[in-house]
Amino acid sequence: MAATNFLETAQGRRLAYHKSEGIGPTIVFLGGLKSDMEGTKAVHLEAWAKGRGHSFLRFDYSGHGESGGTFEEGCIGDWHEDTLAAITELTDGPLIVVGSSMGGWQALLLAKALPDRIQGMVTIAAAPDFTEDGYWASFSENQKQALETVGHVELPSDYMEPYIVTKRMIEDGRQHLVLRKPLHMPFPVRFLQGTEDTAVSTGTAVRLIEHAFGPDMRLSLIKHADHRFSDGPCLGLIEQAVLDVMAAQ
Repeated sequence: MAATNFLETAQGRRLAYHKSEGIGPTIVFLGGLKSDMEGTKAVHLEAWAKGRGHSFLRFDYSGHGESGGTFEEGCIGDWHEDTLAAITELTDGPLIVVGSSMGGWQALLLAKALPDRIQGMVTIAAAPDFTEDGYWASFSENQKQALETVGHVELPSDYMEPYIVTKRMIEDGRQHLVLRKPLHMPFPVRFLQGTEDTAVSTGTAVRLIEHAFGPDMRLSLIKHADHRFSDGPCLGLIEQAVLDVMAAQ
């Protein structure tokens, strides 16, 4: 297995990454909240890209995986800065961006920041604006008060230990919402969403495709697929979606 490399960012963060050289466009995988670059989807897609001779980049946001920092200190804006740093420092030319869950939100932020470099995009259970429409909207008055007095609340997770949601994450998330203003996607986009996903609803996926505008956007709802979206058939659907946006140019 290839050794992990590290990138020092302008913000002083140390990001762990794996980069495979090959032909363009570079496929970039953006992971979810508290996920890391050793997840099933990231590793599978890297092997698949290598087999086809494509450049591939996967990395850990700060506070995730092998990167420096702690998760509780991070927020959407920090991880957006990490994404921009990794892509601008480690890649050249056109990109195929694959974003999973929170990584889908990061992909949409990237579409606003670097639209000219993105050749195509695939999202898997994209979770745009979840800090506001998921966390804050569902918080009780006691939880909202705890944010002010304690600075954080703990939320249970179906997939790992409880999430620590900080006041900074909520407030920073409001500075990076993508469903309140026009969201232009001037490249092929494929949204993938499982109907049994308990973390991101099909309603979120429908809201996203109805809100965004662009020449070539499609939403696929996969019956019985859950938020992990990482069994054999689902991985095959991700591969096909990547090929689809590549061929659509």
